[in-house]
Amino acid sequence: MSCERLLKTVLVAVVGVALVTFAAGHCIAQDGGADGGADGGADGGTSGDGGVFNPNPFAPAGVEVDAAGVLRMRLHRDPTGQLSEQRRQQSRAALNPDLARRSPLRKVSLNRLEQALARCLADTGTVSEEMQYLAGLTRLKYVFYFPETSDIVIAGPAEGYAQDLSGRIVGLHTGQSVLELQDLIVALRAFPPLGNPTPVISCSIDPTRQGLERMQKFLVQVAGNIQPGDANRVAAGLRQSLGLQDVTIGGISPRTHFAQVLVEADYRMKLIGIGLETPAVDIKSYVQRANPSQVARNAMQRWYFVPDYNKVRTSEDGLAMELVGNGVQLVDEDELVTQQGNRSESTRVNRASRGFVRDFTDKFDELAQRSPVFSQLRNLIDMSVAAAYIQHEDYYGKADWSMRVLGNEVLAPVENFQAPEHVESAVNVIWKGRTLMTPIGGGVNIQPQLALNSDVMLDDEDGRLREQHEQIGIDQLDETTWWWD
Repeated sequence: MSCERLLKTVLVAVVGVALVTFAAGHCIAQDGGADGGADGGADGGTSGDGGVFNPNPFAPAGVEVDAAGVLRMRLHRDPTGQLSEQRRQQSRAALNPDLARRSPLRKVSLNRLEQALARCLADTGTVSEEMQYLAGLTRLKYVFYFPETSDIVIAGPAEGYAQDLSGRIVGLHTGQSVLELQDLIVALRAFPPLGNPTPVISCSIDPTRQGLERMQKFLVQVAGNIQPGDANRVAAGLRQSLGLQDVTIGGISPRTHFAQVLVEADYRMKLIGIGLETPAVDIKSYVQRANPSQVARNAMQRWYFVPDYNKVRTSEDGLAMELVGNGVQLVDEDELVTQQGNRSESTRVNRASRGFVRDFTDKFDELAQRSPVFSQLRNLIDMSVAAAYIQHEDYYGKADWSMRVLGNEVLAPVENFQAPEHVESAVNVIWKGRTLMTPIGGGVNIQPQLALNSDVMLDDEDGRLREQHEQIGIDQLDETTWWWD
C-alpha cells in the first residue's frame, strides 16, 4: 500500500538539533494534535512533559557541544525560580550602581573601549565584566561618528545584567540578552579596517544525502504496517535512519560564541515549527497549520532567518545611522526529496509554511522579549549591519582606527568554543490525515551589505537622527571614559 493510501499516516517533522538548516522530518498526526508519546528528545532534553519542550522563565535553555562536535540542547530546571532570583540579587549587589541603572540610551565609544581594554590587559591580563558585556547594552540602535574627537560610537538601551542558569547574560529588568564584546569582535572582523567585506554570514544544518536515502527506504518498509500505536517506533526509526546532520557555518569562525548562538536560535525556531517547543508567545506552528492534501508528496520545508534589510536610516551628513524595526525575518523555501536522498526545488507553495513564517516574523519582537536566544540572534544581526556600515562609511579611516587589539586573535581571542559539526535529528510524531509528509527546513543567512543599498536605506526626513547625534555630549568626556549615559 502506498504512503498516500495509509488509513492513518504520518506527518513527521524532523529537525537537526542546531542552527541553520532545518533538518528533515515526519510527524504522525492524530486529530490535528501533538501525540503525547512523541519522541522529542534528540538526546538533549528537548522533550518536556508529553514530549514537548516547554521553556519558561524558570527553566532557561542553552546548548552545549561535546568533544565530537555534536551540539545538544540543555534545559536547566529551577521550578521555584529561587536560584534565578538569587543570581539576580547577587549581580545587582555586585554591579556598579551607575552600570546597574536602566538607561534609554547608553553610548559606547569603540576606539575608547579598545584603549581601555588594552590598559586592562596590560595591568591585569583579564577583561572586566563591564567590557565583556558592553556596559549592559541590550540593543544596538545607533552608530555615530564624531569628527571632532574621532570617536566611533554605538548606542542603545541598557541595564544591569546577570547570568541565568544556562549561562546567558540577560538584563536584570527586562530579561533581554545583553550584547557581548566577543560577538561584536566577530562582527567587526567580518568588516575590518583593511580588507574586503564578508559577503555572507551563514549557518545551516543539513541532513546528509545518505541519511535522506535511508529515511526514504525506511518509510517504504513501514508504509504498509503502521498502526495507531506505532508512533514511537516510527519516530525512532526515522531518527535512526536520518542519523547525525551536518552543521555548516560560513563567513565567521565556527569556534565562536557568535556561531553557537546562530545554531541554537535556528534549532529552537525549528522545534517551534514542528511542535516540539511551545513558544513563549502565541505562534501557531507549521504542524498545526499543515493540510496534507495541499502538500506535495516527499515535500520538505526549509525555514531560515534573514535580516530585515529595510531597517537602516542614515543622516544626510553620513555621521549617524539608526537601526529600525524588528531586524529579523523568517522566510521559507520548498524542496522535494527523491528516493536516492537528493533534494530539489519544488514549484508548489505551501500555505501552512508561509503562514508559520509570517506569524513568526510578525511576533518576533514579542518573542525576543521573552526568549533571550532570539534577542541574541537579533543582536548578532544588528552588530553585523553596524559593522558593515562602519566599514562602508570608512569610519575606520576617518578615525585612524586600525583595530589593533580587537582585530588580533592573540590579543583578543574569541575562538574559544568547540565548533558544532553535527546535530542529532529530532522527530515529532502526530497523526494527521492520510498523507505522509516530510518537512525539512532551516538556515540563517546574513548579508549585511544588502541593508546599505541606496534603494532600501531610509532617509532622515525630519532630521531627528541628526539631532540625536548633536545631543550626545562627547566633548566633555574624560579621555579614559568609554561608556556614558
